[in-house]
Amino acid sequence: MIRLSKNTVCGTLALFAIIGLTSCSPQEEAPPQAPPVVMEDPAPEPVEPQAETEPKYTAPLTGLAIDEPSDQRPLAVMINNAPAARPQSGLSGADIVYEVLAEGGITRLVAFFQSGGGEVNIGPVRSIRPYLIELAESYGALPVHAGGSNDAYDLFQHQGKQHLDEITNAGPSFWRSKDRKAPHNLYTSLPKLLEGADKRGYPTSSNVPEYTFAKPEPMTDGEQVTAFDIRFLLQSYRVSYTYDEDKQIYLRSVNGEPHIDLNNGEPLSAANVVVMSTGHQVLDDVGRLAVDLDSGGDALIFREGRMIQGTWKHANGDIIRFYEGNAEISLVPGQTYIHIVPNEQPLDGHVSITQPAQLNTENQG
Repeated sequence: MIRLSKNTVCGTLALFAIIGLTSCSPQEEAPPQAPPVVMEDPAPEPVEPQAETEPKYTAPLTGLAIDEPSDQRPLAVMINNAPAARPQSGLSGADIVYEVLAEGGITRLVAFFQSGGGEVNIGPVRSIRPYLIELAESYGALPVHAGGSNDAYDLFQHQGKQHLDEITNAGPSFWRSKDRKAPHNLYTSLPKLLEGADKRGYPTSSNVPEYTFAKPEPMTDGEQVTAFDIRFLLQSYRVSYTYDEDKQIYLRSVNGEPHIDLNNGEPLSAANVVVMSTGHQVLDDVGRLAVDLDSGGDALIFREGRMIQGTWKHANGDIIRFYEGNAEISLVPGQTYIHIVPNEQPLDGHVSITQPAQLNTENQG
């Protein structure tokens, strides 16, 4: 048995005490740690402002961007504009809409579809006149109608002009709606019309003439006009436009009420509105007309909330164009409405500058 001396035991106990004090002393601090390294993001590289790129392709009649070049032959659809035919369907998808007098003071709408329209209903479709054939053909368009005057049928039959007529050669391309009474209930669609043209062997492509377009920008030309009325002959055909500066479009009304597209309930609108005057001649007791689309004349062009006093010209083989002096007036990309009125009185007898109408937001969607 090993015996420890008294001095050895005491020394050992003292050593343990020192070790305990060293490990348990509350005054002992942990060794200092290096502060964390904060990684700062590098300063961002200055970004150069990107210049707006021009669209690679644009539609010839609207100037709007399209995915690929289009030589689609336009379709010129005669649209009924009698009060019982309103609201019409499909007008919001047209590239250009003309409003022209027919007999008795009523007007007819001619809707040109080249780059848009989709598969929606279009109509009600109505009859055609010789000057409406000329108008359609100036755009290289295929006229679409339901019936016509004797003079119009004479042109089709004796000059071999191409057309799609619900009565004589393209019945399956049309249908009657049960929601309205005849003759205000005849409709068609672009797929049915293209199918009808194909069955007739008509070309579906053409060399479509192009308008000159410019980017929307603050204008200094012309007089600032944000609301105006257009009067044809009858009070029931008073057309009004109010410029929406935020959307940069003109909202269309008829007789004080928003003119809407029945397909979507949206108000009809235009980027450009034109009023042009020309000679009108009454041909018979019914009031059928001859309308001069060749001689040129005065025109008012409304774009970007301003009115330009200009002229219109129609060269052989070209579309109707609009000029200020000798320079063609550029249109704003988008849909254009063109109104043809008699030149028996100056244009200011047909166009009245008004106060902006109170916009009905419920009808704007």
